[in-house]
Amino acid sequence: MKNIVVLISGNGSNLQAIIDACEQKKISGTIRAVFSNKADAFGLERARDAGIAAHALEASQFSSREAFDRELVQEIDAYAPDVVVLAGYMRILSPAFVAHYAGRLLNIHPSLLPKYPGLHTHRQVLENGDEEHGTSVHFVTDELDGGPVILQAKVPVFEGDSEEDVTARVQTQEHAIYPLVVGWFVEGRLLMRDGAAWLDGAPLPPQGHASEE
Repeated sequence: MKNIVVLISGNGSNLQAIIDACEQKKISGTIRAVFSNKADAFGLERARDAGIAAHALEASQFSSREAFDRELVQEIDAYAPDVVVLAGYMRILSPAFVAHYAGRLLNIHPSLLPKYPGLHTHRQVLENGDEEHGTSVHFVTDELDGGPVILQAKVPVFEGDSEEDVTARVQTQEHAIYPLVVGWFVEGRLLMRDGAAWLDGAPLPPQGHASEE
């Protein structure tokens, strides 16, 4: 069984989706630990409820981002992770952290990358009158939300939608596609090579795997 470590900052709904998929044997791996940069993150409760080691590491304890990430790497590596999964982790990672886990660091971002990297994606979609929105699972590189895309899911945006409406629609898709991608990775079907995501021995296009085909 492959070892999974998950990093969160908040509610942990994507974490829960991955916990459920592991319990249902849809992912042939085990979540060994969950780390949060916020001690009050509800996702830590989700981890404890599932019998998973839960740790909080707060930036105020450290003199710099690099010092924080050095300690985080040390604590993560105690669980010998095959893959590190960012599930709503809201800290910018240092280049050293990204390099340490290169090729085994996954993230989910609530937009159809490369559109809307960074924060407040749902708000930007509404302000710009977009008719389509979605979410992207990608490998993490030094470029913010810029690593190779593995899989995207699209959702419609309707006239009169609130930010909450759009968020809920996107999260429903996230909870479906993130466990799927984690499963691909732990099965050895997915890897990052030459700056691209590869699935089943073939490079994926810039938008990732065409899930609707």
